[in-house]
Amino acid sequence: MTDATWVFDFPPYRPPSEAYSMLLRVTRGCPWNRCAFCSMYRKYPFGRRSVVDIKADIDRLVEVYGAGMTSVFFGDSNSLLLSAADLVEVLRYLHRSVPGLLRVTSYARAKTLLKKSPADLRAIRDAGLHRLHIGLESGDDEVLRMICKGATADEMIAAGQRVKEAGFECSMYVLLGIGGVEKTRQHRTGTIRVLNAVDPHFIRVRTLTPIPGTDIARWIAEGSFAPVSPLMSIEEERDIVAGLEVTSRFLNDHVSNMVPLDGRLPDDRQAMLDMLDAGMEYCRRHELGYRDYRAR
Repeated sequence: MTDATWVFDFPPYRPPSEAYSMLLRVTRGCPWNRCAFCSMYRKYPFGRRSVVDIKADIDRLVEVYGAGMTSVFFGDSNSLLLSAADLVEVLRYLHRSVPGLLRVTSYARAKTLLKKSPADLRAIRDAGLHRLHIGLESGDDEVLRMICKGATADEMIAAGQRVKEAGFECSMYVLLGIGGVEKTRQHRTGTIRVLNAVDPHFIRVRTLTPIPGTDIARWIAEGSFAPVSPLMSIEEERDIVAGLEVTSRFLNDHVSNMVPLDGRLPDDRQAMLDMLDAGMEYCRRHELGYRDYRAR
């Protein structure tokens, strides 16, 4: 392939926390691609990129942006599906090419992590992959089955613990409202249990936003799924914050969230609860509560 025809293969998505990271596509699409709430990778057939192509992208990154980059995010949804040997080769090449690199991160599925041996995970970490982003969404098995997440709550715990044991930073995502009105209580309780068992370095919260074309959006249109109100979503988060016994950094770092939070547990718990209480009061004043919201 000549320079005239070669095109850099950018990942289409990355976490908000990687806004200033260089993006390096290691796989394409999502190997699972069945989650009821997600449409991100539906138009991207899953595939593993070759080490040769990934190295070519690294060379182009350095050519275009220079070797002064400090963080890189691996896309798409699950780079850990590459073999440990291939990931180690890519990571070593990346760090040689960008000697000042401070952080390399990636999404990872719980099931995939559990298929990697502790030795392989440690080798990948030692080669320079620093942080893994894991979509927990909910810690309740019934909710996880409903949304077709493809992993149980106990598998989420085992994956998070394995990530930490291998030396990675562990970032887990919670999706407020994903149980709907019917399952909101068990969603809260199960999520607290999983997060307390893992004690991830980061807990990142999102609020369910029904995307056209997803199963969740269809269920809402059919009337089989009652979405929580803004007030109830904040109540969910308040219960979760109050029930956590972790040392995590807790963040609402997404546009879907109504209340901005960024604190360290347990030290900042009360300040975060106070902000969530203020958000709940706002919802009450503006009639963003239970019955009114569901009737609109």
